[in-house]
Amino acid sequence: MTHNALPRPGVLVVSATRAEARHVPPGMRVLVTGIGKVRATMALSRELAGGAPVSEVINIGTAGALRDGVSGDAELGLFLPSAVLEHDISSAELRAMGYEMTDRWELPGGDGTVLASGDTFVADPVRRRELARHAHLVDMEGCAVAHVSAEFGVPCRLIKAVTDNADEGAMEWPALVDAAARRLGRWLERNVAS
Repeated sequence: MTHNALPRPGVLVVSATRAEARHVPPGMRVLVTGIGKVRATMALSRELAGGAPVSEVINIGTAGALRDGVSGDAELGLFLPSAVLEHDISSAELRAMGYEMTDRWELPGGDGTVLASGDTFVADPVRRRELARHAHLVDMEGCAVAHVSAEFGVPCRLIKAVTDNADEGAMEWPALVDAAARRLGRWLERNVAS
């Protein structure tokens, strides 16, 4: 669902849930996709194919920290990943069978962190350790947003607020999302809406 208070031309803020988008500054164009890669892909593809022109996609949302001590920028504790990878596709095996696979997207202007995206809610310490070998953070939509944006030739940034350590504490997400959404809203206010 897209909603516009006072349309802001060009920038499209993409969020998986209304809770994560709750504090987007008024006047910014927002697309709430639903949770997961398929929902994000479908909603953003429809919007870019048939909506008003978009000059930049900014995906805001929450993420789990895959490594201990990950804290984000000094001001708001947010991350602007430099790359995003799809963690739940068998890329190596598919490449070995001769299929071309893109499972990583580079994001200019990031902070050096890598985000892993997949359709599984990571709350298991073993899975967390496996993913931490390749990424700093984990979410469920970032790679889909980056992939669709790249296919449509639209620049994309991901802005992530850590709410948990991708462990059993991840189940506390509903209680933590509002504080994360406030930080994301402040970032948009300072970096996009002004």
